[in-house]
Amino acid sequence: MNQPSPYIELYVRSMLPDGAGERQESVIDKLDELDRTDEIAGYNVVVWGKQIAPESGAAATEEGRYILNRVAEFKQWALSNNVSLESFYQRTTVDSEVTGAAYDAMVLPVMGLAEYDEDELTHVAPCTEGEEVHTITDRLERLEAGEPSALEERATSASFV
Repeated sequence: MNQPSPYIELYVRSMLPDGAGERQESVIDKLDELDRTDEIAGYNVVVWGKQIAPESGAAATEEGRYILNRVAEFKQWALSNNVSLESFYQRTTVDSEVTGAAYDAMVLPVMGLAEYDEDELTHVAPCTEGEEVHTITDRLERLEAGEPSALEERATSASFV
């Protein structure tokens, strides 16, 4: 049975920690290959910063709203699929150098992947199911092999028991 090809959004941080640039390039190269071989319907790379404060002026911009909406969509997907996105985003308190006041911010991952079938979000990586972490690389390898995500595979096999 031939599945419709997914569309991938890859989120990358603009200011990279050591070593992350090579990992991002490797993932983008793999997405290029998957796109060329029609394993995916295409992909887009979205560059975001290190963090976003939901109550900030930046969050009110078009880019800020886009990021916050996507993260909310990812959280809803995680709830629906009984997985954790703790490896994906974290909350932190930041002291403003300008005002001296502290504010809450969401730390964005160095790299995150969202997979869509048409307009439906079908997978987010990295995500954690129990003790098992489903990485971006894991998902790309499964796409290359024409396999469903590990989460889908487990849900399908569980429903036949």
